[in-house]
Amino acid sequence: MSPPPTPPVTVIGIGADGWEGLGPAAREALRTAEVVIGGRRQLGLLPPECPGDLVPWPSPLRPAVPGLFAAHAGRRISVLASGDPMFFGIGRTLAELLGAARLRVLPHPSSVSLACARLGWALEETEVISLVGRPLATLNRELYAGRRLLVLSAGADTPAEVAGLLGERGFGPSRLRVLEQLGSERERCVEGTAEEWPHPPGDPLNVIAVDCAPADGARPLSLAPGLPDAAYEHDGQLTKRHVRAATLAMLAPAPGALLWDVGGGSGSIAVEWMRAHRTCRAISVERDPVRAERIARNADALGVPGLTVVTGAAPDALAGLPTPDAVFIGGGLTAPGVLDACWAALPPGGRIVANTVTLESEALLADWYRRHGGDLVRLAVSHATPVGGFTGWRQAMPVTQWSAAKPLAFRGPGGDAADPGRSVEAAQAAQGEPR
Repeated sequence: MSPPPTPPVTVIGIGADGWEGLGPAAREALRTAEVVIGGRRQLGLLPPECPGDLVPWPSPLRPAVPGLFAAHAGRRISVLASGDPMFFGIGRTLAELLGAARLRVLPHPSSVSLACARLGWALEETEVISLVGRPLATLNRELYAGRRLLVLSAGADTPAEVAGLLGERGFGPSRLRVLEQLGSERERCVEGTAEEWPHPPGDPLNVIAVDCAPADGARPLSLAPGLPDAAYEHDGQLTKRHVRAATLAMLAPAPGALLWDVGGGSGSIAVEWMRAHRTCRAISVERDPVRAERIARNADALGVPGLTVVTGAAPDALAGLPTPDAVFIGGGLTAPGVLDACWAALPPGGRIVANTVTLESEALLADWYRRHGGDLVRLAVSHATPVGGFTGWRQAMPVTQWSAAKPLAFRGPGGDAADPGRSVEAAQAAQGEPR
């Protein structure tokens, strides 16, 4: 006889209006649940007619989820979440750890939907940034004139912290509205400008609406690659602006993709990779501890505090890192095994870009170009500078750049699987194609 089916886990969105704001299906699930899991505030919203065991989330939450649900296996479980469980909520974590097929999700209007309804803002044109468990520096990437932001607050102190950051970044005139206890009888809104924020900490359950307005003279940075060199703190180890833009074009950032930035220097390539899309990820590997700390500061200042910095020398420091979608090598090319390790780590279709200014490293890149194909180019940039009373060109050191994509796997002669790490030339030769 087959075992009885595992009952689904019902994930219920609940708002600040508590029990009164729940629909019939959500109320019935909570009345019949043998176990209700949620935050202490959410569990406190339930009436006595919900007789199940009330279990608050442990901390840290994510590692405890599998064991917590295993301990209550076979019982009817409901989980309480704030608003829409699938919008910056526990629903995503449960889907990843338990499987989406085990979940029955009953959403409530999110705080973002309620805030846009109060403000008259179009939800699809509003950028949402969560500061719940995330650094305040996440906001630095989002500040542009005329932009509307909704910030999911981490607590009562977050509005003042946001106002302070806006002032420091040249956005002091921005209008702030703090919407507290959205949907409840205690809902209220307070407002002011970032530079003259007058309010003490209020209710911890709040959303911050920001109408971005720069101060006179403020010059927000572009999201396009090639930020001014002055945007970075550096000691000279910096991929310069025009070469950086060309390098990012060859790396081709894509949503969710992971970059290894090997020989990070100031971290400019990793930073601008992550600025290309909010889901882009990067690991910067730098052997100098002072430079590694500088990379982290640049990441914070430019709004990508999620950049991972690994202090150590390649190739040893690359061991155990997650598989990259792209690799940039900006330093240490001649160190034994660096290029081999980076190429081996790439999956089929992954991209590699390496820059150098030395003859020794250039010879190495020429050899890899001969073996693996791709593109080998020399980038030369000249700047107009004063020459006495006139103007002339001053050329920067030319940069040799090799870029390539790792070949996709294919079936060779006789049906044998080809080695995805082989060179383009070897693959063509195996199929009898002309070179």
